[in-house]
This record gives sequence, structure tokens and C-alpha cells, in this order.
Amino acid sequence: MTHKLLPLALLALLLAGCKPEQQPPAPKPAPTVAPEVAVPAAPAQPSTVQQTAEVPQLTLQTVDGQSYDLASHRGQWVVVNFWATWCAPCLQEMPELSALHAMRGNVEVIGLAYEDIELGEMQAFLKEHPVAYPIAIVDTYNPPKDFATPRGLPMTYLIAPDGKVAKQFLGPVNAHEIEQAITAAGGKAV
Repeated sequence: MTHKLLPLALLALLLAGCKPEQQPPAPKPAPTVAPEVAVPAAPAQPSTVQQTAEVPQLTLQTVDGQSYDLASHRGQWVVVNFWATWCAPCLQEMPELSALHAMRGNVEVIGLAYEDIELGEMQAFLKEHPVAYPIAIVDTYNPPKDFATPRGLPMTYLIAPDGKVAKQFLGPVNAHEIEQAITAAGGKAV
């Protein structure tokens, strides 16, 4: 019987030898690390102002050639409105801000066009969209230093008669909201 098992054992060994050799898994290639490359510094960008001054200063020239100084408007409420010609909510609030400026003796509005636009283009735009308040073009690369760089438009500040910021509005604002803010800050509704 052992003679009969011997050929089977040899056959089993032979078949076992025909199996492909099990190779250990190939090592994974080491991740390639890019050599450190010196990246040239980005050109200097204007520094962004993160917070508006408690009593902001603002002196600039309006599109009609007049000089505007916020400090000379002490004793009145002043609405400082950052806006742009391409901003639909800005355009929607302009007529109401214009009426507020024209109808309230103790409230003035100044519009600060926060965009890259030529004086002639702005003057043509204002012929199509007239307002009763002065407009000035603000250099987006050199915005007024005492006002925080707008995070969005429109951005409006209500300046109290003492020159301090009474309220800040991000997004469109209407006359009623401004009058409520004046009353909340101790001002008289007129």
C-alpha cells in the first residue's frame, strides 16, 4: 500500500511546486517630497483696516469738485454710505437716502463710491441716477484709513453729532432704519 501512496505523494509535491511562488508585497514607493522652492513675495497690497475709528476722520473731494470734511458736519447726524454703481442693493437705497438728505435738516448723507471708476463715468452715471447728497470716489487700494474696509456693499455708518460712530449697517438700509438708529442713540426724530 505504501507503493501506491508514494506516486500520489510525489504528484502532490510536484503540483505544490507548480504554484506560483508567493512574493512578499512590493514596498510602496516613498512619497515624493518637492524640494522647498522660494516663492517670490506677493506685491504689497494695501493694508485692510479691520475696525472703524471711534471718531473717524474723512476728508476728500466730491465728484462735483467740492471738498468734503466730515469734521465740519459736527452737530448733525451724518450717513456715510459706501456703495458702487454695479451694486443693485446700493442703487435701490439711493433714492431713499437722497430723500432723507433733502428732507431732514439735521441729517446729511455722503456717498462713497467704492469702485474703480473714472470721474467722467461717475458723472454720467449720476446724470442717470441723480441724488441730493454729495458723492466721492474712493480709491479701493487706498480707502479712508479711519473706516474699516467694507466687507460687502452697501456698507453704511451713522455718525452722531459728536462725531462718534452711532451705528453700522451692512447691506441695504432705508430712512426708517436710520431714523430708528438716531432715536436709539438719543437723537430726536424730526
